[in-house]
Parts: sequence; C-alpha cells; structure tokens
Amino acid sequence: MQEREPEAQRSSAEPPTKDLSQAAAGFLRGLIAADYSRCTIEASAVDLRQFLEFLRSRQIERIDTVERTDVSEFAAALADPDGYLAGPSAGAPEGQSQPRRPRPYARSTISRKLSVVRSFLRFCEENGLAGIDPSVGVGSPRLPRRLPQVLSQEQIALLLEQIDRTKPLDMRDRALFELIYSCGLRCQEALDLELRDINFDSCEIRAKGKGRKERVVPVGELALDAMERYLREGRPRLVKKGMEQDHVFLSRTGRPLSASDVRRRLAGYLVGAGAPAGTSPHTLRHSFATHLLEGGADLRTIQELLGHSSLRTTQVYAHVSAAHLRKTYRRAHPRA
Repeated sequence: MQEREPEAQRSSAEPPTKDLSQAAAGFLRGLIAADYSRCTIEASAVDLRQFLEFLRSRQIERIDTVERTDVSEFAAALADPDGYLAGPSAGAPEGQSQPRRPRPYARSTISRKLSVVRSFLRFCEENGLAGIDPSVGVGSPRLPRRLPQVLSQEQIALLLEQIDRTKPLDMRDRALFELIYSCGLRCQEALDLELRDINFDSCEIRAKGKGRKERVVPVGELALDAMERYLREGRPRLVKKGMEQDHVFLSRTGRPLSASDVRRRLAGYLVGAGAPAGTSPHTLRHSFATHLLEGGADLRTIQELLGHSSLRTTQVYAHVSAAHLRKTYRRAHPRA
C-alpha cells in the first residue's frame, strides 16, 4: 500500500543554509512542527542520515550541488547485493561507516527511503536551498502486488474470546484487540488513544492517523463492553502512584504500551486461534476492512473508516474479498 510522504513545513524563521547537515536538521524540525508521529520522525531521520552519508562518500557537502545522478545512484546502491551500505543504521554515530550489506534492501524499503529523500529535496527546493528538485524523474522499484493477510470471522472470534478477563493485563489485551478489530485501527493509532478520545455516549473514538490526521470512528458493542471493563477494573490496577497517564493502554509498569509489547502479547494468543504464521496487529485491521466489504459495505465508507487518503489504497480489499469468495467456492461447491 502506498504511504503518504512526510511533508515538512516551509521554514521562514531561520535563514536558509545549504550545508547538508543543517538542511536535514531544518527538514526534521519541519516534521516536528507539522506534528508527525515520533516513529515517522525517527525513521525519516535514519533514512535521511543514510542518504547524506552516501552524498559525503561522493565528496558532496552542499545541498545545491546534488544532481539527479546522485539520487538515482543512491537508489542503485541500496539495491546492490554486493555493494556499499550507504550509511549508518539507527543509533550509529553520524559519519561512522558500516560493514558491507550481505543482501540488498527489499524493494518496499527502498521505496520508503526514496520517499523520504524526495520529500527532503522538495523541502530544499521550496526553501531556496537548491534549484530544481534533483529527485524528479527518479523512479521507485515496482512493488509486487500482495494481498493483505486476513483472518476469518471464526478465527477472530477464537482469538478474542480465548483471552481471559480476570487479570489487568488480560483485560487490557482483550479491550485493545477488540478495539483494533472493531474500528480498523492501526496499532499505533490504538496506542496513541487518550482517555478523552473515547466517547461512550456516542459509541465513538477519535483516532489520530498518519500525518496526525484525525477521524471519528464508531465502536462496536463488544469492543465498548471490553473497554468499559478494562477502564473500570483493569487500568486502575496498572496506574502507578505518581505516574498518572492520559494514554488508555498502559504497560505493567504504568507507562504507555509500546508496539513491541502488543506484538509480543498477540503472538501468545495466536496458537489458540489457529491463526497463520505472520499474523500481526495489522492483520486485525485488514480483517476489519475485508469483513465489512463481505458484509456489503461500500469502498468509500471503508476508506473513511480506515483513514486512507486515496481510494486506490482501499481497493486492495476488493481483491482480497474476491479471492476469499473463490477459495470458499472451490472448497464448498461439489463440482468446483
């Protein structure tokens, strides 16, 4: 699925500088000012640092000297199985080289990195740091069309109903996974929820999606029941004295729950549900959309509920639903 490129705000507070590091710092400050999520900002910083290290390896220190060939050869270097690792990994000091990569980056990863580079160079053009954006005309690798993995309605029921609701962490997990499936939330959208975002009277939540775009999503009765029980009985036992939190979902230590915690907890429930390998929290979101489509919902409605900016992104679920129908037909029809 095509992701929205991060767009930094045009800077007018500081005089423009054409030094690579300072231009990159200005771009990242723009992302922060535009209220992008911490994960987006950190990932963009890593990808951008990698691009700058590649440019420095070519003795390029000013953004206005970057050419289209530099961008296209950066893309080629990422895809080169024998070649050069274009820069440091997350957490590595800037300027420190890394060993050769044993294999090339996946095409989806290359596309993401080029998306950040394009957004950065467009920011530089708009702020007068460079001439014509040198990334114009540099294509991304063609991605294979993969249908998202979904669970059947029976598998969803098994997954959710097996979660015991006598302990605080179990009540939290049941409420979290019920909510993701009921509302089609991204995992991070659920983790970013604050108490004020839940409206039990109108049976709705306010979710903050990519680019911090807000949308209001209805919540089903079973998810509301699980949420009410968690907030009444489970969450108060997770809140630690002197560590009051506005986030809905808390860890054992009373801090906001992390995505890695969610993946780990979900993995513990998958065996009992007979779920296939590779099932993730995002699978619940895919299942939400597919089950809605199979139930008669139109793509435009599903697009709004998922928070997709483009209907093309949502249309993949039409293919999933058709594939599901063919599979069901072959399994059930006596002469299929």
